[in-house]
Amino acid sequence: MGSTYGKIFKIATFGESHGAGIGVIIEGCPAGVNFDSDFIQSELTRRKPGQSRITTQRKEADEFEVLSGVFEGKTTGTPIALIIRNEDQRSKDYSHIAAQFRPSHADYTYQVKYGVRDYRGGGRSSARETAARVAAGALAKLLLADLGVNIQSYVSQVGTLKLEKSYQELDLSLTESNAVRCPDPEMAQHMFDYIDSVRKQGDSVGGVVNCVITGVPAGWGEPVFDKLHAEMGKAMLSINAVKGFEYGSGFDGVALLGSQHNDAFYIDDEEKVHTRTNHSGGVQGGISNGEDIYFRVAFKPVATIMQDQESIDQHGDVAIVQGKGRHDPCVVPRAVPIVEAMAALVLADFYLRNRSSKV
Repeated sequence: MGSTYGKIFKIATFGESHGAGIGVIIEGCPAGVNFDSDFIQSELTRRKPGQSRITTQRKEADEFEVLSGVFEGKTTGTPIALIIRNEDQRSKDYSHIAAQFRPSHADYTYQVKYGVRDYRGGGRSSARETAARVAAGALAKLLLADLGVNIQSYVSQVGTLKLEKSYQELDLSLTESNAVRCPDPEMAQHMFDYIDSVRKQGDSVGGVVNCVITGVPAGWGEPVFDKLHAEMGKAMLSINAVKGFEYGSGFDGVALLGSQHNDAFYIDDEEKVHTRTNHSGGVQGGISNGEDIYFRVAFKPVATIMQDQESIDQHGDVAIVQGKGRHDPCVVPRAVPIVEAMAALVLADFYLRNRSSKV
């Protein structure tokens, strides 16, 4: 019921923001994959709250436990179950909105759909659920790394502050050198200062995360409805607060003529097929063509702000929603590993689907 993803490399996440914990069950992971616990933990640490003053101050170690599917450091081919215990819930922070619908939250829609909702931190609709995705995505990354696939995301925009350089012009190794996760140190400082000023105003701001994937061979993806870029878009749009996805030339491509936009093929010195340009973003006909896959993901301003807002309650009466609790003034710094995780889950699934489709 909306909590599973994938056809062969499949995940099902469970848990709520203020429940006992969150977790994921992974099916379809091949046996013998190196289960690098340190790497998986490092990915969770990149996403966890409390990293700096521009992120939520909820204190969660986000340490995971393996319940099944791993033996002597290798996956066994059976379902893998991982759980992350919640440690720093403050449910009382949400008692004042038990009967109120917060603007731009899932409170109203969950109430209408289910007739009941967990108002503590948004329950199942909370971005805390994404920790389970990051854990599963880290395992997918380990599988893909053995195939030479690398996934790198970074923050390219916060509010109106925007990097004008392409990913080829940036040193992406600098992404983790600052709290914003922007590979341009000067712009990163401007972004940090801006997010901090927004935080002090009790407000929030949105941004954009770019992702670049190298090493994907030609041939991954499916025609018609299961196109690679369509699945990637679905995966990204399933992340909390995402409002937009574009790959390759995206919306800017409409300003070009066909003669300018077409990616001409050629054979390189090693007798390999390449394209001279990459407006296609590494995908043609829904199938990877061997070039870099790149896309952008737009995140809205976080809906919870530390300001009073007019709304209604579940009885239809006017209510003033008070801004309380611990929340990110800008989600994009912590969204970087989530984008990478979802990209890894898409690619791991298509790798296995492609392998099973060949004679």
